[in-house]
Parts: sequence; C-alpha cells; structure tokens
Amino acid sequence: MTQTNAIYLEPPGGLERLVPGQAETRAPGPGEITVRIHASSLNYHDYGVVSRTTGDARRIPMSDGAGVVTAVGAGVTEFAQGDHVVSTFFPTWLDGEPALSDFATVPGDGIDGFARETVTFPATAFTHAPSGYSHAEAATLTTAGLTAWRALIVNGNLRPGQTVLVLGTGGVSIFSLQFAKACGARVIATSSSAGKCARLRDLGADHVINYRDDPQWGSMVLDLTGGTGVDHVIETGGASTLAQSMNAARTGGHVAAIGAVSGADIPFNVRQLFRKHLRLTGLLVGSRRHQIDMVHALNTIGIRPVIDRHYPLQEIADAFRYQAAQQHIGKIVLEI
Repeated sequence: MTQTNAIYLEPPGGLERLVPGQAETRAPGPGEITVRIHASSLNYHDYGVVSRTTGDARRIPMSDGAGVVTAVGAGVTEFAQGDHVVSTFFPTWLDGEPALSDFATVPGDGIDGFARETVTFPATAFTHAPSGYSHAEAATLTTAGLTAWRALIVNGNLRPGQTVLVLGTGGVSIFSLQFAKACGARVIATSSSAGKCARLRDLGADHVINYRDDPQWGSMVLDLTGGTGVDHVIETGGASTLAQSMNAARTGGHVAAIGAVSGADIPFNVRQLFRKHLRLTGLLVGSRRHQIDMVHALNTIGIRPVIDRHYPLQEIADAFRYQAAQQHIGKIVLEI
C-alpha cells in the first residue's frame, strides 16, 4: 500500500467539511489498473453530494477522473503503462440497456471517487482518453460529455438538418451544442445574460434567447422554427423549465430530461405530452460502450471541451462555490 493525497467529505457533509487527508492505494490485482489521477471536473451531481448535510459516511468525492496508467494487473490487455485514460460514471454498466437506478456504484457517491492522486480500480472502470486531449479536457467527458452524447446521438438519433434546443451554459448544454453543430444540426440556446448569450453565439448557436426577457420563451422557440418546434430539447432545468421545453418541442419531438437544476418536483401538463406525441426520456449518463463510441467520435470530429476555470485540488470548496454561483460557461476543472 502507498499513501497519496486526497480530499475527504466528512460527515454530515457540506462544503466546510471538505478536508485534506491521505488515501491508500494498493497494487493492481488481476484485471485491475492503477492510475495517477491528474484532473477531475465538477458536475451538479458532485455538488449535490458535497453540499448535502445528511451523510453518515466519510467519502472521497468527485465522479470524473482522468490520468495516466502507472501499473497494470495480470490479464489486462486493453491498457498499458503510460496510457491516458478517463473514468466511467457507472463502472459496472459496460454495455446494453441500463440496469442501474441508483448511485451505489458511482465514484464520489456510493464509493470513493477521484479527489485523490492515485486509484486502483478494475480496468473496465476506465476507457482510453481522446488522442491529444489534456487530462483536464478528458476529465470533462465522464459525466457531462457522455450525457450529451447519449441524449442526442444514442437516444435521440440526431440527424443533419434537425433542430436542437439547449438550456443554459453548463457542461451538458455546451457539449450538446458542440455535438449538434458537428452533426449538421441547427441549435437554439437559452441563457440569462447578454454576456452568456454572446458566448453561445461564438460557440456556434444559430439563435440565442435571453429567458429573463421573456419567461414564455417556449413560444419564442416556436416562432424561430416557423411554428413547428424543435426536434430535440436537452432539458436541464427541471421544475422551472420543463413546461416551456415541452411547448418548444415539435409534435413527435424528443425531450431528454437530464437534470433538475431548479428542482426535481416537476408538475407538467400530461395532456400536452400525449397531444404532441412527445418522447420524454429520462436518462443518467451512459455505459462504458457509449463512452468508447464517444471517444472514437471525438478522435474524428475534433471537438475540444470548453473549460471555464481551473482550480487546484486543495481549493475544491471554492470551485464548488463558483459552480453554485452559476456564472460559468462549460466546465470547471480540478487539477490534481
């Protein structure tokens, strides 16, 4: 066993309970690899874990991790020492349809995560990182990148010429914008400030709506699409946005519900759901196979993640405070 630096969330939780400590890393056994973690990225799921004050277990947080393989256990052929790798959100969901409905196996939640220097996990808990990506860039893919990929490409079957609506400037929304444009789709985006709206245009959004100017922005989306509505909505808001997202979708459109930033208890008009023949899909990240496919695509299409700020690991609480202020565009990264 070796001792390495780590950050722990002490019970009962809360940002003030994020403290430095030491974690043990054992040598890899059969089918395992040891990885020197160089970066992690913040997600709203991670914020939910560290900010809740009802926890009863000491936990190393962070669900995303990227780094370099330093040792390989017996029987591992997919990786070698020196390979750049990125973690998976569900280490046990390798392929096929989802069979998980909780976070018991998710690093940083049900098990210790990546706010530490080294880990030894089964080799199947990682995939190769995209060629030429920095560790910081690779660390943005585990949760946000793969959620956008599954919502649009796997579940949405996005096609050129379709229209996608993305809400806000968080990591999933920015990845969705990038994937949609790479696929030849038209993108409508919403945000809350002139500065963010300008940045969304710079990133390729065809139309941008400041939702603070018109709370009924779903009708504005209909106007922009000639009254038809969009093919796909990446619905990240939850309670305050779902009704407008459903209004903005075309008849027979796809609404991918992937987050609930404004609250999870969501009343909505069921009549609108069936009247418009909407496909309302709830999804949580994706499988290892999905991630492998996404990495192959990234190696071809050349998308690079948008990173707003970098923080050293010891400033993890400040990074979460910045995330909570919702001023970021894209991802926030911890350097380890």
